[in-house]
Amino acid sequence: MTTQLNNPGVWPCLQYTDAEAARVFLTEVFGFTETLTVRSEDGSKIVHAELRWPEGGGVMYGDAQPDNHPEYPQPTGIQWLCVVTADPDAVHRRAVEAGAKIVAEPYDAEYGSRNVCVADPGGHVWTFGTYAGS
Repeated sequence: MTTQLNNPGVWPCLQYTDAEAARVFLTEVFGFTETLTVRSEDGSKIVHAELRWPEGGGVMYGDAQPDNHPEYPQPTGIQWLCVVTADPDAVHRRAVEAGAKIVAEPYDAEYGSRNVCVADPGGHVWTFGTYAGS
């Protein structure tokens, strides 16, 4: 049996100590669109959430849940992510206006991409660039 996938692709999954702060930052500063947010019964935690990048793809995230899979502890280390965009300079402007930590100012890479690197509130580093891969 073959299953038709409506939204194929790779979806990174990130954990945050404050997923609500990440939600606000990722949507208001980076420009992701919130598509799904599932909260704990008491509403204090984001159990699972999904954001779409307007130019394609997306990311899943939530509050760190170390007891969720005790047989396979989930690491909470810092991740580096790459997002393809036609306008990394616009992302940079929004990040600067929001007071975000700029890891690398906009630059032209030797492989033909225009890039900027920004840290989110959880410390994850996002590279926004024009290179869509080979």
